Amino acid sequence: MTNNDIFKKLRVALMLRDDEIVEILKLVDFNIGKSELGAFFRKEDHPNYRECGDQVLRNFLNGLVIHLRGDKNTPKLPGDVLKNSLTPKTSQKKESDRNKKRFAKPQQDITPVKYKNKPSQRKGQKKS
Repeated sequence: MTNNDIFKKLRVALMLRDDEIVEILKLVDFNIGKSELGAFFRKEDHPNYRECGDQVLRNFLNGLVIHLRGDKNTPKLPGDVLKNSLTPKTSQKKESDRNKKRFAKPQQDITPVKYKNKPSQRKGQKKS
């Protein structure tokens, strides 16, 4: 199992987005961009695939410990941190509200349209 596989499995298991991973890495003063981070999660045969080094994974794990447990001065309970991360974010709430509006049933005050050339509308007229 490679470092990339471990990194992917941790990301899925903890339901972390790329921006959250970047923030976790910043906790240990390790700066990395989203595009570079995305290269670690690609398939091995992809042209932009990049091997995840030991240093990146080590810093992510150290940052994850600080993220979940807190530092010595401000300890946290990991369970509370995970519960808070499972609650929907505001952007996800806005998206779900947008979907509700988009798929809402249309109003019933629409009247049927009468077409001029529709055969059922022509009374007593034959085709010529």
